Amino acid sequence: MCHPERSAVGAQSKGEGRPGRTNDVAVVALDGDKRRRTHDEVVGEEPLELRLIAGGATRTLAVTMRTPGNDFELAAGFVYSEAIVRAGDEIAELTYCIDPSVDPDQRYNIVNVELRSTVQPPDPARFERHFTISSSCGVCGRAQLESLHALGAVPIADDVQLPARTLYALPERMRNAQRVFSATGGLHAAALFDERGSAIAVREDVGRHNAVDKLIGWALLNARLPLRRSVLMVSGRASYEILQKTVMAGTPIVASVSAPSSLAVDLAREFNVTLVGFLRGDRANVYAVPERIQ
Repeated sequence: MCHPERSAVGAQSKGEGRPGRTNDVAVVALDGDKRRRTHDEVVGEEPLELRLIAGGATRTLAVTMRTPGNDFELAAGFVYSEAIVRAGDEIAELTYCIDPSVDPDQRYNIVNVELRSTVQPPDPARFERHFTISSSCGVCGRAQLESLHALGAVPIADDVQLPARTLYALPERMRNAQRVFSATGGLHAAALFDERGSAIAVREDVGRHNAVDKLIGWALLNARLPLRRSVLMVSGRASYEILQKTVMAGTPIVASVSAPSSLAVDLAREFNVTLVGFLRGDRANVYAVPERIQ
């Protein structure tokens, strides 16, 4: 029996049995030959089960390890990236599933995504690969790349131009907006910038793909999709899954501080996405569609 609890989209606070974004833990600090007992703030990591309610049935879409917070945005971003919904108004409700039989520490680790009755439920077989995914998972295989066409993805036609100097400034601007990273040092981020390099929104998570889902979910629930004339900046590497999500969101430029995967490069070239890697200081590699960088 699932007892839903409704909450403001993106809301997440510690207390009332909810897991927090950070946790205070006891540590032993070593400094040369000295040692002392102290406390450290570490990033929270909890499982999140995403359930889809559609066509009179409830099924699990994915179980992911995430940093608590912005859970409804994460769920919304996931169903949009997977082409389960095409617009925010196709989601009837986002709720937590509060079951009295579940341990109190886990009651806010299930989110229901209920679709409107007019929305066609997806084929459950599409989500077998998502049943359990880790915070650093990725998707591989040429079949996955080809499947994007079947989901309705098309090459991004966006004539945005980004000066290289603006591009070089993005990592520091993203880092300055990472509030939880500043406290813990253990978190990935996804940041959305406009063509002038101004930050629009930033989301954090232990998983890169979760941070991107939260950002896309924010855009979906605030009627900001597609993400035209914008830049998505991610910490860590640029995997296929990151590019897949940004293609579905219509983002013309994707930049990362680390390396892309080969399949991410293939995807970027096939769907006309400008892909930037190793963005550090005044240097970067552009792996696809360099014409958008001035």
